[in-house]
Amino acid sequence: MPDFSALRFKTALACAAISCLNASGAQDNTMTGIFNEDFRTLTTEVDGDRLAPPVISLDGGDCLTIGFDVLREERDYLRYSIYHCDADWGLSNLVDTEVFDGFNYADVTDYKFSRGTAVHYVHYSITVPNDDFRFKLSGNYLLRVYPENEPEDILLQVRFMVSEGAAHITGEATSRTDIDYNKEHQQLSLSVDLNRYPVRDIFNDLKLVVTQNGRSDNTKIITHPSRVNGSSAIYEHIPELIFKGGNEYRRMETVQLTYPGMGVEEIDFHDPYYHHILAVAEPRHAKPYYFDSTQHGRFFIREYNSQESDTEADYSVVHFTLRMLPLLDADVYLDGDLTYRHFDDSSRMKYDEEAGVYHKALLLKQGAYNYQYLALPRSKKKGEARTADVEGDFHQTVNEYQAAVYYRAPGERYDRLLGFTLLYSGK
Repeated sequence: MPDFSALRFKTALACAAISCLNASGAQDNTMTGIFNEDFRTLTTEVDGDRLAPPVISLDGGDCLTIGFDVLREERDYLRYSIYHCDADWGLSNLVDTEVFDGFNYADVTDYKFSRGTAVHYVHYSITVPNDDFRFKLSGNYLLRVYPENEPEDILLQVRFMVSEGAAHITGEATSRTDIDYNKEHQQLSLSVDLNRYPVRDIFNDLKLVVTQNGRSDNTKIITHPSRVNGSSAIYEHIPELIFKGGNEYRRMETVQLTYPGMGVEEIDFHDPYYHHILAVAEPRHAKPYYFDSTQHGRFFIREYNSQESDTEADYSVVHFTLRMLPLLDADVYLDGDLTYRHFDDSSRMKYDEEAGVYHKALLLKQGAYNYQYLALPRSKKKGEARTADVEGDFHQTVNEYQAAVYYRAPGERYDRLLGFTLLYSGK
């Protein structure tokens, strides 16, 4: 427990519990997120695999399912629309008939009511493609949910991708980088084989987008390969493809309401919520690297005694505490899918000067969660957050890199997604 009195700690919990009910910030461009405080736990899975990134094939051989909860006892009448985006997630200048057959909206009709939970909610799900949406084009897509008769009131939005599978991407992530050797960084070398797809100018017409562990703040966009070998674009010794190593994600589990799980020190109930109080965290930047098998920032909804966790898992207020000296030039944020990778009030930790700790409370559905603490300079509204301040940077870290290659053919008005792959450092 933190080094301050029980009374002070309970007061901090009460204040944090109120703040945790806020939505995940104002609607921010096209990032995945929730914009209404009653909506919670936005998830994606591909053919039932919750570890898979939200990428499906253009030929319709697989399906993406989007799930979310609304903290109410009655059903809402909701609709959704889907928008095509370019490679950097700006909305494309395409009309609906170029992207879909039919109208660009459909009702959310798949819903179930929670059972046996202290917090009542309705669980909704949307699966695409479906009878209303068949994709004509590859690329980036944004799905937006809104009230049935209020299309301007966006309640949540989800990014996903549709790939043609026409480009084969291979490569590696190594700790032998152009700036250090087995120290703090990892560097990617990639090859994009375009033998199955004719590209007019391989050197100038491709766009490679690489992300690390699903983060958006350090995404790299490469507009030219280092060289071309026949029908392959080679990306080697490119400074933008050098990433900080970071550390393995921290893990915690709230799968039980009666017994503390992984990383949980205490469970309380203060009407109307259960409270999971996590063990106090310490910075890891000065500690030796320790391997842990994680899900690279993802979370899984699970109630340990249920076969239907989507509707039988409860909600609890989870209290995060990080003991360290305050950073003078930066704020500390909780990063992971649990905060939808936003850097705003929904994920910013508050510092208690007297206790010497950062603290934050989030209302989360029972499950197993990955998270980390990132530092973002106060001078930056956006930009790359730092892992070094709290988690440290280690070349041994197993990071998941997502690589997508886009092509805009001459005369076309959109970016095709030719191929997508996952790479892991240390493998």
